[in-house]
Amino acid sequence: MFFDTHTHVNFSAFSAKGGSASGGKDDTDATIKRALDSHTWMINVGTQVDTSKAAVELASKYPQGVFAAIGLHPVHTWQQMLDEEESHFKSRAEVFDEAKYEKLLNNKVVAVGECGLDYYRVSKDSNQEAVISKQKSEFIKQINFAKEHKLPMTIHCRDAYNDLLEILKSEYSGLPAVIHSFTDTWETAKKFLDQGYYIAFNGILTFDKIGRLAEVVSKMPFDKLLVETDAPYLTPPPFRGKRNEPAYVKYVVAKIAEIRGRSSEEMASRTFENARRLFKI
Repeated sequence: MFFDTHTHVNFSAFSAKGGSASGGKDDTDATIKRALDSHTWMINVGTQVDTSKAAVELASKYPQGVFAAIGLHPVHTWQQMLDEEESHFKSRAEVFDEAKYEKLLNNKVVAVGECGLDYYRVSKDSNQEAVISKQKSEFIKQINFAKEHKLPMTIHCRDAYNDLLEILKSEYSGLPAVIHSFTDTWETAKKFLDQGYYIAFNGILTFDKIGRLAEVVSKMPFDKLLVETDAPYLTPPPFRGKRNEPAYVKYVVAKIAEIRGRSSEEMASRTFENARRLFKI
């Protein structure tokens, strides 16, 4: 069994609006079926209220193997144009409205997120201090929401690890979370591990040319290791350049197995059980 702990099949890339990515048709359910048929469970992760709602609706359709996380991504706290892998979109300018997110809660919602800090995408043309302040305040709202509802957090961080760690130590010490799509050094990873957090790796690991992530994976404690796709982005070989999907998480597992000198079966089992433990599934 595999567990894709962070995916976005709830995004338009899998709907009829997805253009070339989806072939102009809605293949959301077909994508989920391919994953389940390949023994892959998943958490569809929201990035603002609409995609969070879509994640919950998808999870509610399936009796097993499909779960949801609800939250507000830092890029959606301030409106700007963004270029992402295979997409170009305008971010929202939302606040974390606790009442709206509370209405989404059910037994298939297993985490709050994705939320966190993203300084990489803060436009040089914007009031950077105001943007960062807004990101921090909306993140802290979600920390409080997670604490109130006793849910773990799935945390996004880009070019902001020091500030993120400071907030977590102050507001969320000792509570459950995963640092999703980790891309920094072992020294940084160890700071989060020392706080008890999990760390998740995705397709970036499979095309890591300088070996920095491989070093992190080689030193990771097995019981804090998670895998994800972050689909539709970050597609691993042999499908690089195409839309990613949860069924491809096995390639991330295979890369971790190669780095650790273990079998893919063992690493799939370890990461599956780690996910179940963190998200109480």
